[in-house]
Amino acid sequence: MSLITNVMDHSLDDGYAEAAARRKARGESGLPRTLRTKLGLAGGLVLAALVVTLGAAQARVAAPVVAKERQELIDRVDSETASADKLEGTVDKLRDDVSARQRAALKSSGGGAQEDLVGILSGATEVHGPGVKLVVNDAKEASTGGDGTNPRETSGFSDSGRVRDRDMQRVVNGLWASGAEAVSINGQRLTSLSAIRAAGDAILVDNRPLVPPYTVLAVGDGERLSTGFQNGADGLYLHALEQNFGIRATISTEGDLRLPAAPSVIVRTAQPSTEKTEKGTS
Repeated sequence: MSLITNVMDHSLDDGYAEAAARRKARGESGLPRTLRTKLGLAGGLVLAALVVTLGAAQARVAAPVVAKERQELIDRVDSETASADKLEGTVDKLRDDVSARQRAALKSSGGGAQEDLVGILSGATEVHGPGVKLVVNDAKEASTGGDGTNPRETSGFSDSGRVRDRDMQRVVNGLWASGAEAVSINGQRLTSLSAIRAAGDAILVDNRPLVPPYTVLAVGDGERLSTGFQNGADGLYLHALEQNFGIRATISTEGDLRLPAAPSVIVRTAQPSTEKTEKGTS
């Protein structure tokens, strides 16, 4: 505390104070004494003032130009943004039109029950009805690393408490095998061409990332679908994940489920070949 008090009381070094006292006693001051020195100091001050004045004048002259250029840039950005929004709206309309035409192409010209069945199986139409709701989630204490001794660990997935893409593949395939008529994951309708893949630690369905928990809806005979899945190989696999790795899963029968249509349905047709091959010819 004494050191701090001394520093506060003697903020100016004593040597500086003594030198200033000696200079004052000799009648010396910090100002120039000769006329030439005074004129030089005055000239320096005038020059500094001139430089500052010219700089301020140039800044004032350039300010409107800079403001105008800035406003032009803002206007260009706004214009391009509006054009991009317009193009995006056009793309959305064209995408919807293409999807509608694809769905129409998938429907049978005869109409009736066959048309409805084709639309349901292809994912081209929205469906609703009884079924099961299966929710799959990561373990509560899913870690972020592993030592490589766990059979579920790979170079891309080191956390055994996380749900993998292959797990969801088995869940979906098990529901299809148990009699599901339509399936969706987190609102994403699945078709016969849908792909469940991984990108890093994320699960992708048709290249769209999903976030846990994964809610799987399957339309069909609820009781039969639930029993068939849980007693099947894929249901037992999911149960093993619960027991061994802490992955959480719940399944329940529902009276009315609503599944949206697939966002994009690819139309593929097969036609008999017109080329005739002759056997036994070289």
